[in-house]
Amino acid sequence: MLPLRPRLLPRSVIRQVCHRHVTSNLASITRGSRNTGFSLVPASSSTCWNRRLATARVEDVRLADSATTAAVIGDDTPAPYQPPTTGILSHLPSKIVPYAELIRLDKPYGGLYLFYPCVWSTLMAANMATPIAPPIAAASTIFLFASGAFFMRSAGCTINDFWDRNFDKHVSRTRHRPIARGAVSPTQAFWFAGAQCLAGFGVLLQFPVEAILCGIPSLFLVITYPLAKRVTYYPQFVLGLAFSWGALLGFPAMGVSLFDGSMALAAAGCLYGANVFWTVLYDIIYAHQDLRDDVKAGVKGIVVRHPEITKPIMTALNVLQVGLLAGAGYFAGLGPIYYAWSVLGAGAANSWMIWRANLKDEKECWQWFKWNSYMVGAVAVGGGLTAEYLLEYYQQDKILSDETSPVEKSNIAVAV
Repeated sequence: MLPLRPRLLPRSVIRQVCHRHVTSNLASITRGSRNTGFSLVPASSSTCWNRRLATARVEDVRLADSATTAAVIGDDTPAPYQPPTTGILSHLPSKIVPYAELIRLDKPYGGLYLFYPCVWSTLMAANMATPIAPPIAAASTIFLFASGAFFMRSAGCTINDFWDRNFDKHVSRTRHRPIARGAVSPTQAFWFAGAQCLAGFGVLLQFPVEAILCGIPSLFLVITYPLAKRVTYYPQFVLGLAFSWGALLGFPAMGVSLFDGSMALAAAGCLYGANVFWTVLYDIIYAHQDLRDDVKAGVKGIVVRHPEITKPIMTALNVLQVGLLAGAGYFAGLGPIYYAWSVLGAGAANSWMIWRANLKDEKECWQWFKWNSYMVGAVAVGGGLTAEYLLEYYQQDKILSDETSPVEKSNIAVAV
């Protein structure tokens, strides 16, 4: 057996390996036998080996013996793939299941996160339209955005799995994804993603010309996001730029131009920035599910780079999101309902999640990821914008009715 490489792991790690996972022969090596000539002296007095594993390169934490590597990093033997027996996927033909898994048909939360910025911008723009847009116009626009979000999120998942097919094999949560396990070939995935992008572009063509021109750059972000994990420790910001693009599209979709010198561009910019910071925040929760595997596979990310200060980072992102939401409401001329419901509600929901979440529990991280989608995206920001819009619409409708009623009464009198 080869000797361990010296000065790589603290004594606390070696002690755990010796007592729990390693044979007596390996234990003698770790203690520094005369035959090996090696002694494992920790490079730092810190005993926080989780941080060392999370921040070191793969070659720095991988031991010479594969069994020891598995014990320290957690490389369990993968269970074989099992076809779905419950949920929507269990009712689909077997040939379609891999493609349904590829677009995460059974996990709609990513699609919801992509959809929320479109809803927020549509409702905010409907409030700013002159005259205020009727509910049927806002509802039809939101339906188009829902269709586009479905296709673009599906395309994004396919492209992500295409780029990450070699990484996914080494991550326990993703090793059974269709491309990684060979159920869908890279060529099939390439053409499938192209078809989804065309479908999304077809939905985009239903919008006004300004919305189409504003929406085209988002395709570039969808394609390039998976590559960001290879070149930067902050790919979540690239994801935020892509997932938040709908915050810009709702304004031209409702006939509110972003380039006519009005306050719409400032409101859209603040709303877009708020979405970017929110995306980074909830993706940090999501990324904690794969921290160990990401380190082993060499995937970069904020959680890998800053594993010990992710909650302070999330707190700062929450403050930035709340501040920009308030700025968007100011430029859009929204009232107290929006500030009390949407702005303060989003800040309170995020704060509760940051305080309560146990980031070391992978299952709990997934539950908080889903919870944040509903509480911040739908209940807080979406609910406040909906209430503000409906109140403004029916108040204006009542004012118009009161203004026209005297004229109608005089016409009736003349007719009589």
